[in-house]
Amino acid sequence: MHGLGTIINVCCIVGGGVIGLLGRRLITQKLQDALIQACGLAVLFLGIGGAMEKMLAVVAASDGGAVLSSGGTMMILISLALGAAIGEAIDLDARFEQLGVWLRAKTGSEGDAGFVNGFVTATLTVCIGAMAIVGAIQDGITGDYTTLMLKGAIDAVIICAMAASMGKGAIFAALPVGVWQGLVTVACIPLQPLMTTAALNNLGLVGSILIFCVGANLIWPKTFKPANMLPAVFIAAALAFVM
Repeated sequence: MHGLGTIINVCCIVGGGVIGLLGRRLITQKLQDALIQACGLAVLFLGIGGAMEKMLAVVAASDGGAVLSSGGTMMILISLALGAAIGEAIDLDARFEQLGVWLRAKTGSEGDAGFVNGFVTATLTVCIGAMAIVGAIQDGITGDYTTLMLKGAIDAVIICAMAASMGKGAIFAALPVGVWQGLVTVACIPLQPLMTTAALNNLGLVGSILIFCVGANLIWPKTFKPANMLPAVFIAAALAFVM
């Protein structure tokens, strides 16, 4: 069944968030702060691991041995620079916040000061990774939902910690995840010829860097605006056909 992976992913996010929210009452403010930092550290290394996987490769050396080589630096620079410029012009960060404010009003959570921050942070963490794109494409083309099922398990743990420390706004990240991955799944069939290995690698690399930015913001608030850099992932995929 096409789309089953996204449904599983959304259910995992909601389930993990509810567990975290229920357990929040037993958690002190000091422990909530520790959870935010721990979650930020985990997201940092999730981003670093994804980026290094795409950047580093073992190549043959002239002496017959093997050396570690890195690549993609110019692509990263161009993608992030252009993406940030486009994102700042559109101000996607403000759009995400507006969506969070709208959801807060619609859910009767006006008194929850951390709702918007929890929603925006959680959404950026679970929406922009390589697993979201690649998994949704696999689900749409072959019906294989294995990647999204694994992503759902990871997201459940992350959202559980975020809901415990940042409140119920984190649970509503399930909405943009469902919409985004669902759209990719539906659109992937006509776009299949464009989803080359190089395009997916570029997309995964830049997406992982943005995940790193989200993790950095959890530890050092307002260091980056990852929402405003989101266009970089599409530029990175397009550059695969140029560079």
